[in-house]
Amino acid sequence: MQALTNRLKPVDRRKMNFLERLYLVAIFKGMLITFSHIFKKKPTINYPEKTRPFSPVFRGLHILNRDEEGRENCTACGLCAVACPAEAITMEAAERQPGEENLYREEKYAAKYEINMLRCIFCGLCEEACPKDAIYMSETFAPADYQRKQFIYKKEELLIPHPLKETAAYEKALGNRAKKKVN
Repeated sequence: MQALTNRLKPVDRRKMNFLERLYLVAIFKGMLITFSHIFKKKPTINYPEKTRPFSPVFRGLHILNRDEEGRENCTACGLCAVACPAEAITMEAAERQPGEENLYREEKYAAKYEINMLRCIFCGLCEEACPKDAIYMSETFAPADYQRKQFIYKKEELLIPHPLKETAAYEKALGNRAKKKVN
């Protein structure tokens, strides 16, 4: 039988001598490994005061995007809900009324948009499926909570702050996306 990897090692079945039966050499080797770790840099980060840098491909909480004028990008096409393998996204479409041109870009908009974060597997397929760049995954962790209903995010909680009225909050919500737009 041929091995798939070269990790195969034959088992040593020879008799142990007196020093090996005392296990002093094995204990000494283990203590050397332990003491060598004392002088290495500790990987622990004091979380609330310091945060680790995010990976460029990190996928956090979802955000519904707006355009530069503050209108919602989502047209309720449903492609994100169809692409979601966990079926975590539900939405209902509605028609834009006269006088709502400053709220929505297109004639259709998402009247109801919910994401069940307990179902979400953070795969990013909803972000890739969206033709209007209406949803993206931010660099924010999902907060812990004790009640299941707190993990169902509604449209009001997902919408990014208004870019003209709340500029600082809008830039913070964009995260590294703001830097990419400038470059």
